[in-house]
Amino acid sequence: MNLASYLKCALYAALLSSTACGVPGIPKPPSLDLPLPVTDLRAIRKGETIFLAWTIPAETTDGARVRHLGVTRICRTTDPAPKDCANPIATIAPPAPESQKKSASPNANRQATYTDQLPPSTLSNNPGAELFYAVSVLNQRGRSAGPSNEVAVPAAWALPPPSDFRAQVTADGVLLSWTGIPQSNPTPELQHIYRVYRREEGTKTDTLVGEMPFGTLRTYLLLDHTFEWEKTYEYRATVVAVVEIPRRPETQFDGDDTPAVRVFAHDIFPPAVPSGLQAAFSGVGQQPFIDLIWAPDTDADLAGYNVYRHESGTPEQRITSEMLKTPAFRDTSVSSGHTYFYSVSAVDVRGNESAHSAEASESVP
Repeated sequence: MNLASYLKCALYAALLSSTACGVPGIPKPPSLDLPLPVTDLRAIRKGETIFLAWTIPAETTDGARVRHLGVTRICRTTDPAPKDCANPIATIAPPAPESQKKSASPNANRQATYTDQLPPSTLSNNPGAELFYAVSVLNQRGRSAGPSNEVAVPAAWALPPPSDFRAQVTADGVLLSWTGIPQSNPTPELQHIYRVYRREEGTKTDTLVGEMPFGTLRTYLLLDHTFEWEKTYEYRATVVAVVEIPRRPETQFDGDDTPAVRVFAHDIFPPAVPSGLQAAFSGVGQQPFIDLIWAPDTDADLAGYNVYRHESGTPEQRITSEMLKTPAFRDTSVSSGHTYFYSVSAVDVRGNESAHSAEASESVP
């Protein structure tokens, strides 16, 4: 290379190096602004109603923050794996914008819901039939990155709730009763059970009280003894469909509920009457006394015992100043030449007192 060519190359290299800092990089293509597909669609069936919920996309397929969402299409099909949501059963508007910090996504962890009321044409007598749901979130230009994850729900008919559902407070608990429903054409793939729920007043949490299989009974009875006294509850019953298809996980869904029955669990029920009372005199060579013993009361809410005494022809009086915690008592206020008659009662933690036990008598020589 001659000197002129060398200088020319060196000058060209210098020019490139001096302008490199001001030259922009390779231009990026414009963002498609497509919200990421939903990945956590959930579905719950209750009677003939489907409740859908999902998290609103917070980012686009380019990794950018979603600023403006379009509508969301709700897709329901009878075939799995829908390729798109071209024929939605509903379209819901985008959520209203929220005032948040610029660094945060306005849709982060925001939840969307939709309730689908199943038309009779979608229900089937085939226990294995299913309905499939997906949602597709569009941008403002009406484009989508694809449908969400797919969820399936049984398409079998739901049975109506039992009739004549009642709740009655008893000493043993809240007694629940209802009239049975005839089950026509049961199959191994589709069975039904009764399920009863309880909700404490002022809360939104349901407690499962119990379940009973379908049978031929006219009236069904279920005793709830897991509640707390002096609280108000609402009870309701439903029929649960249990779908068991070979090579599929078991699926259950609740039918519609009975009207709620409100109950105030007020305890007016005393403990059991004590039994087995015995009285024995002692005191030879010492201060006389009479020992009393009886069978212990097994009520869970027992607070203690009261002891009563009288002599023939006189009214009885309580001789214990405080309730006894154990089924035994020593009466030291006795005198020679007297015969005493004793009885015992049991008291619960709410002050309900039982009837008096059978009397036991003892004489002091």
